[in-house]
Amino acid sequence: MKKEFVQFRCSVYEKKLLKVKARKSGLSISEYCRRAAFDDRIVERMTDEQIEAYKLLVKYQRNFKLITNMFRKRNPRLAEETTQLAKEIRQHLLNFKK
Repeated sequence: MKKEFVQFRCSVYEKKLLKVKARKSGLSISEYCRRAAFDDRIVERMTDEQIEAYKLLVKYQRNFKLITNMFRKRNPRLAEETTQLAKEIRQHLLNFKK
């Protein structure tokens, strides 16, 4: 249970910036400041557009894997290129999780 009260002074601009960053991370200003002070992880929430882009990348990555499997016997070079593209997309997807 939190009983203690801490105050600090900041400019109007700094306060607005704290509000924006806290909102983007889905936290209250108090929780945002606590996490920042204790070097806890602060994760910015993804926007709806970012979520849609992520879903689209997942779909593309899967489709390129399927295409690779289709071309494997007929054109190994093309299969290798699509495999590389699928790996690059997968790497971008893994970066979303960080």
